Amino acid sequence: MSHTLTAERAENFARIALGHVGREFPSHIMHGMEGPGDFGAPSELHPIFYGSYDWHSCVHGYWLLATLLRRFPEIPAAAGIRTLFDTMFTPEKVAGECAYFDRPSARGYERPYGWGWMLKLAAELEGHEHRRWSEVLKPLAGLIVDRFATFLPISDYPVRVGTHYNTAFALRLAADYAAATDNPGFATLLSETAQRWYSTDENCPAWGEPSGDDFLSSALIEAECMRRLMPAADFAPWRDRFFPDLAQRQPRILFAPPTVTDRSDGKIAHLDGLSLSRAWCWRALAATLPEGDPRRIIVEQAATVHLDAGLPHVAGDYMGEHWLASFAVLALVEDV
Repeated sequence: MSHTLTAERAENFARIALGHVGREFPSHIMHGMEGPGDFGAPSELHPIFYGSYDWHSCVHGYWLLATLLRRFPEIPAAAGIRTLFDTMFTPEKVAGECAYFDRPSARGYERPYGWGWMLKLAAELEGHEHRRWSEVLKPLAGLIVDRFATFLPISDYPVRVGTHYNTAFALRLAADYAAATDNPGFATLLSETAQRWYSTDENCPAWGEPSGDDFLSSALIEAECMRRLMPAADFAPWRDRFFPDLAQRQPRILFAPPTVTDRSDGKIAHLDGLSLSRAWCWRALAATLPEGDPRRIIVEQAATVHLDAGLPHVAGDYMGEHWLASFAVLALVEDV
């Protein structure tokens, strides 16, 4: 199986995403009601990100489309992506998205997973072919930066689960926005938080992995977060303390792709995402190891095994199809 993002594969992924970012139902809404009658259809609550089953999946569906358009501007789906972005990224619609976050009950809405993906999308749009898309989205991106700036200093402890509440994943995505917008203050906040939460971790056992609905490895995404937010010279010794037995393929559980028994079950289908996100982290970790280091081959093999396990299941049932292509692109492209 090819492990590169080809134009053919990009077209396939784009068609998948175009089919769900505007699909309003089925929908799963985490909505805090502030009084009787305080509810509405997804598109009434969220003028842009109402599709893809839930808000955060819609956000990273747009990130997927923006990434594919930048890399493959001539694929047949490109015209549809441009039309979608021109239609949806308007000041009025972005103001509507911001208004939702301004609700008192939305203080922690989509924290931290959706926050991270929103900044990942905004980072992708920086320097894109149409600068207007980035400019229009800036109020929402700025709102999310402010949310991080308020939340991180009062958060004494990281969240280490393998699902949406994982804090390392959010820091990792947010770091790309800090870099893309040349925001050293935000970058410092993210880096200092990562150091505070994770710098003393060592000899990772990965004993709780995988749980039955994980799509992240709490161990590997922590390592990827630290790789992104630490100087390379500091990361190497941290990596070796955190994973002291990579040469022996330990922790062993991280080297075996998870079993997925029912892809129509939204929670069990998360495990296909775990294969893909592990592959992403393994590939990034391999690049930090010197050529000739026997651990590098071991880690590259782990990435390959997980890619082979996850890629065939990007499409099929909507419970995975509405989000898995985004994780496939993370795993396939080295500089995302």
